[in-house]
Amino acid sequence: MFKLEIPLSVTSRKRGEYYKNWRLATKKTGRLMLFAGDQKIEHLNNDFFGKNIAKEDASPEHLFKIAATGDIGVFASQLGLIAQYGRHYSKIPYLVKLNSKTDLIPTSQKDPQSALLNTVAEVVAFKKNSGLKIVGVGYTLYPGSEFENIMLAQASRIISAAHRAGLLTVLWIYPRGKAVKNDKDPHLAAGLTGIASCLGADFVKISQPKNLTKASYAEIIQAAGKTGVIFSGGEATDPKKFLNNLETQIKNGARGNATGRNIHQKSLKEAVNFCQAISAVSLFNQTADKAYKFYLGHKK
Repeated sequence: MFKLEIPLSVTSRKRGEYYKNWRLATKKTGRLMLFAGDQKIEHLNNDFFGKNIAKEDASPEHLFKIAATGDIGVFASQLGLIAQYGRHYSKIPYLVKLNSKTDLIPTSQKDPQSALLNTVAEVVAFKKNSGLKIVGVGYTLYPGSEFENIMLAQASRIISAAHRAGLLTVLWIYPRGKAVKNDKDPHLAAGLTGIASCLGADFVKISQPKNLTKASYAEIIQAAGKTGVIFSGGEATDPKKFLNNLETQIKNGARGNATGRNIHQKSLKEAVNFCQAISAVSLFNQTADKAYKFYLGHKK
C-alpha cells in the first residue's frame, strides 16, 4: 500500500487541497492512470486521422467523451482545449499541460525547446472561475537540448508554484537534441527520473527504454526516489501486447501509466473498455489476461 508523504513545498494551508487532488487523481492508490490528450499540438493531426484510426477521433470532443466515460485518473490536455469543452465535461479530473510544441522542426535543424503556453497562476485562476476539477499541471522538458537550462529552470519554478497552490505535478522528460546519442538507453532513463526527483515532481513520464532488464528497471525506479515513474504508451499496438507490457512495468515498480494513442484512436466503446483494462492493471494489480477480458467487454 502506497503511503503519501506530502512534499514540504506544499504550504500548510494547501495540504488539504493537495491531498484531495492526490486522492482523486490516483483513485486513492498512489498510482496514476494518465489519459494523454496533448498530442493535437505535439503530433498535429497525424494521430487523429488516417488508416486504422476511428472516425470519431477526428473531433477533439472524442477525447472528452472518453475521459468522461472511461476509468481514468486524470485527463491531460492544454488549457485552451479544456476551456472549450470543459463546461460539458465538468466531472473529469483534469491535468493542464503547460507547454507544447509541434514535431515539424527536426533536431538536425534545431535542438528542441518547448515554451510555456500558460502559467500556474493562470491555471489557478481558471480553476477558480470555471469550477472544473483541475488536479495538477504538466510540463515537458528535453535534457540534451542546448536549451535544457531554460526548461530545467522553468520546470523547477512550475513545480514550486503548483505545490504552493495545492496542485500535483507531472513532468514529461525526453532526451532530445544533437548531443543525445541513444535516447532509449536504460541508464540514461535513470538519469531522467533522477532529474524529476531533484525538481520535486510527483510523477515523471518517460519513454520506455529498449532492452530493459529487472536490474535496469530497478535503476530507473530507484533513481526517481519518491517521484512516481510512469511510462508513455507510445504508438498504437496490439491491446493484449500492450497490457502484457504494462503488467511487466507495474511489477517492476512503475506507479501507473500514461496512454494516449492506444486509447483515443479507438471507437468510443472500445476506448472506454480499454481504459478499464489499463486501470485494472496499472492501479489495481489485475493480471493482463484478466484485464484483456474487460477490454473485450466482460464485466468486473
